[in-house]
Amino acid sequence: MCQLIVTAFTSLDGVMEAPGGEPGYHNAGWSMSSVEFDPAAYEIKGSEQDQAEAMVLGRVSYQSFGAVWPSMEEQFEKYNAMPKYVLSTSLRKNELIDGWGDTQILRSTAEVARLRAGEGGPLIVHGSATLVHSLQEHQLIDRYHLLVFPILLGSGKRLFSEASLATQKLQLVDSAVYSNGIQKNIYDVVR
Repeated sequence: MCQLIVTAFTSLDGVMEAPGGEPGYHNAGWSMSSVEFDPAAYEIKGSEQDQAEAMVLGRVSYQSFGAVWPSMEEQFEKYNAMPKYVLSTSLRKNELIDGWGDTQILRSTAEVARLRAGEGGPLIVHGSATLVHSLQEHQLIDRYHLLVFPILLGSGKRLFSEASLATQKLQLVDSAVYSNGIQKNIYDVVR
């Protein structure tokens, strides 16, 4: 079975929307403007890229990242080359991004479950709020890699689903606090 890992930048109040400056959100770019840069806080991003076997993305994140990451070969070399799975009911094959690695379209959460049940290394989910909510609701997430920023954003897309779910117990397996106040919290989902 593959391990399905959700990785996210989040505010202390759980907002994950537009950390890199995506348009349309009033606090866009909060991860770059809210705290001083401390490279140690982002070391997890390199290890995620080294360990992941494939990315699972929602359509919006796939299109957003695909517009930028292929031109950032130095930072995203392994992500650019690895297979990508996009969960979308609307994305068409002719809309896939040329030159951004092998990409397959999945049409249902059941297809993600089959992918996760297969053999191989970790599958990593970046961004993709709607996808993350669906994966939570179907209990398909195995681990969370969270960088929690010491800010409150109020409104915005939240990392965690607001659906009425059964309790999901998490076990903290690694954590750190950095000079800029960012907290790294890695949780395994207890089954």
